[in-house]
Amino acid sequence: MAIHARNKRFEKIPTHIFSESEEASRAVAREIAQLIRDKAEQGKPCVLGLATGSTPKTLYNELVRMHEEEGLSFKNVVTFNLDEYYPITPDALQSYVRFMHEYLFDLVDIEPQNIHIPDGTLERSAIYDFCSQYEEKIQAIGGLDIQILGIGRTGHIGFNEPGSGQESRTRLISLDHMTIIDAASDFFGEENVPRKAITMGVGTIMEAKRIVLMAWGEGKANIIQKAVEGPVTDSIPATYLQKHPNTTVFVDEGASAKLTRIRTPWLVGECDWTDSLVKKAVIWLSLHLNKPILKLTNRDYSDNGMVDIITEYDSAYHINIKIFNELQRTITGWPGGKPNADDKLRPERAVPSHKRVIIFSPHPDDDVISMGGTFIRLHDQGHEVHVAYQTSGNIAVFDDDVVRFADFVNDYHEAFGLSPDKTQELLNQVRHQIQSKEPGAIDSEEVRTLKGLIRKGEAKAGCRYVGIPESNMHFLNMPFYETGKVKKKPIGEEDIQITMDLLEKIKPHQVYAAGDLSDPHGTHRVCLQAIFAALSRLKDRAWTKDCWLWLYRGAWQEWDIEDIDMAVPISPEELLRKRRAIFKHQSQKDRPLFPGNDAREFWQRAEERNRGTANLYDELGLAEYEAMEAFKRFEY
Repeated sequence: MAIHARNKRFEKIPTHIFSESEEASRAVAREIAQLIRDKAEQGKPCVLGLATGSTPKTLYNELVRMHEEEGLSFKNVVTFNLDEYYPITPDALQSYVRFMHEYLFDLVDIEPQNIHIPDGTLERSAIYDFCSQYEEKIQAIGGLDIQILGIGRTGHIGFNEPGSGQESRTRLISLDHMTIIDAASDFFGEENVPRKAITMGVGTIMEAKRIVLMAWGEGKANIIQKAVEGPVTDSIPATYLQKHPNTTVFVDEGASAKLTRIRTPWLVGECDWTDSLVKKAVIWLSLHLNKPILKLTNRDYSDNGMVDIITEYDSAYHINIKIFNELQRTITGWPGGKPNADDKLRPERAVPSHKRVIIFSPHPDDDVISMGGTFIRLHDQGHEVHVAYQTSGNIAVFDDDVVRFADFVNDYHEAFGLSPDKTQELLNQVRHQIQSKEPGAIDSEEVRTLKGLIRKGEAKAGCRYVGIPESNMHFLNMPFYETGKVKKKPIGEEDIQITMDLLEKIKPHQVYAAGDLSDPHGTHRVCLQAIFAALSRLKDRAWTKDCWLWLYRGAWQEWDIEDIDMAVPISPEELLRKRRAIFKHQSQKDRPLFPGNDAREFWQRAEERNRGTANLYDELGLAEYEAMEAFKRFEY
């Protein structure tokens, strides 16, 4: 855990890297708990600055556990929250008041009068005085002992957006457009996100005696690298933390991916040159110098901190050939294995020549977005392909689409002279529920059912376009998803059992699953956990001995090229077919309800990533293709 001196050359804030976010959260929780106990022994209050959002949830869960199981008392704790949307009521789903009470305050013994959160219900004219009083209360109690922070994609801490000054204090601020887009999923649409927020200032945060910044997942890797290693600039407010004498960054492996010691450790100091690190280094060197792998020289290696590789392999020629061949062997036009071929150097087995395949799709469109070309190729090459849609995807449908489909059903009855009976009553009820729904509120069960049916119909259309019979389409509707909110339930026994039942029924030779863990809503991660749990429980079944698990990405990110075990070339015609399959998901066309951090349509993102992968192989000196879909094999 100690920060090695050599990292200080690049990292301007001490940074601890953990294998999982849960482990990091426990470490932060232990520090906070010790501080609370120490202050209690001294008869003093422990003043905590608290953050909200997905990042600190596991931290708060651990603090609650310590309260329940270890007797950690919050009687001497005084809290000041970083921020709150404006305007917003405390009982709104997205309110940080509600968040804090649900995740922490209502579950521990903190005194209500010791809780301070910016007030999103104030009259505009009262905000200035409220903010001044907020600052005075922090100062009066002796300042913040520890401030917990997350980090936004713009580099904001609290809601201190780019341009915030280092001396800024608690105030009303306008949200950056990127922050609004990132919050759109929580508010069921960008148009429902408040445009302003009340936030502690950078200066307020910097006065805390101790600051802990936490970040999880690959999606935070770029901004963490800039915050920790980049120059101090008001365009990335988190870089101000480099000037704080007692700040530590806690990240998981995903969020650490772009730090120099992780991405290019040979630039930091001596390395343990494992096979995987050698491969990563050679690929980096080739792309860094814009030279194909087979043209790299001894001088190239020695000038870039890799002389030990040359010592190990005698010459650039030998290492170049080795890595080039490894990459070449990942490329295959036969994702299900090539019949009657020598498969020793191929990514997939030749036998059986016709495989049973399950493509698990977390949402009803991930199959065609992330691996549509391979999906088409598997079907065209004669494999028995099944698609398992793990969730209904119902929260990602616009209300207008529900009304449109409701009108269709009503007009259908009229056109054919059919008696509408209960249907008209239901449709009127749905219209009323949508029209009377407050912005950001949860849909009724009837509306959610209709939205789920819309997405189910689109998924069927996509499968039919590829050529998959309806008998091979499986709609699992996993219960963890069905909350009506972006926040989902934890994976449950029923979710795992549903997955096990399908696997036992099909007994696949290949399973494809989403390894795209940067999905900002967490659905992909939970769906993958269910598959892992199901396969683990079934590992003694005979069929699992001949079942390979392939992980795909594409909706939110792509595999780094050194991690790719199978790259499937996609021809221009197949890429067009993939696009048409994505277009069958009309409710997600033009503008998806939850675009995440990329405003483009999903087909545009997918094609850019597929072409990008092909371009990388080309730049490394391998064959040139129109596009490629990439997969990583997972040993379970």
